[in-house]
This record gives sequence, structure tokens and C-alpha cells, in this order.
Amino acid sequence: MLRSAVEEVAPPMKALALALLVVTRAAASVDAADIDRTAVDFTTPSEITWVRNAAGTNEQAVLFGDPSKPGPYVVRVKWFPGNMSRPHSHPNDRFFVVVSGTWWMGTGEKFDPESTVPAPAGSYVIHYGGKVHYDGAKNEETIIQVWGMGPATSTPAGKK
Repeated sequence: MLRSAVEEVAPPMKALALALLVVTRAAASVDAADIDRTAVDFTTPSEITWVRNAAGTNEQAVLFGDPSKPGPYVVRVKWFPGNMSRPHSHPNDRFFVVVSGTWWMGTGEKFDPESTVPAPAGSYVIHYGGKVHYDGAKNEETIIQVWGMGPATSTPAGKK
């Protein structure tokens, strides 16, 4: 069908006719790709808003919910190289996926980055509520995604 439509046009116009047909079909397929955003929603990487923390050690992007309030939340955290949290705990379980880089984790109240273990990209991690840990990035930027139930608070080790 496409070929016969192009062959009916004079030879100098074949390229233009073919280009117009391709553009028209591409435009039609873009319209057909619309979805009901009340049924399925998404955020592309260019639409994610990153906010740097006060210490300048990481940036966060809240993808769902509000981690400061009760209820479910999803946050993406971008750790900058050479930055690690100090020993702390959270009241609720938290669930993570390492999106890129290597995330380093340690447990216990003594901060010892040399004893941390690596979780490479693709790893799934659970931080259990009330258990002391520390984590962060060593030699490369590392992005993690965390979800849990808010409010998402942190208590420094040794303080109850």
C-alpha cells in the first residue's frame, strides 16, 4: 500500500511523498500511545526533581507520598562520592533497590567505613526498624530507591 502510493507520484516527488507518509504514520502512532493517567502514571527521568540536603551529602527526590507524614512513600536518594551516614536507626522497616553505583552498608554503633559491605546496582536491601546501621557511597555516585511507611525519621545511635 505504501509503495503503490509513492509510485503514483512523479519521480522527483517520490522522496517527499515517502517522507510525508512516514511522518503522518509516526504522528498517528504517537496519538495512539496515550494512556489514562488516572489508571497508570509515570515520571520520566527528566521530570524528577532532586533536592540537595543541608549537609550537601546527597540529593533526594520524593516520587510518591510524603515521607514526613504517616503512610506509604517512595524516595530516590543520590549519594555523592565519599559520603556516608553515621550510625542511626529508623522506627519502621525500609526497603531499598540500588539503582546505580555501589551502596556500602555497615551495622552497629561504631562508625567504621572500612568494615562496610557493598551492595552493587540491582541489589535489594532491607533495613529493619530499630536496628542500628550506617551507609552511603565511597568512590562513585550511588542512587538508591527506598520505600516504607512514614513518618520516615532517623535516630542517631546511642540516643533513644
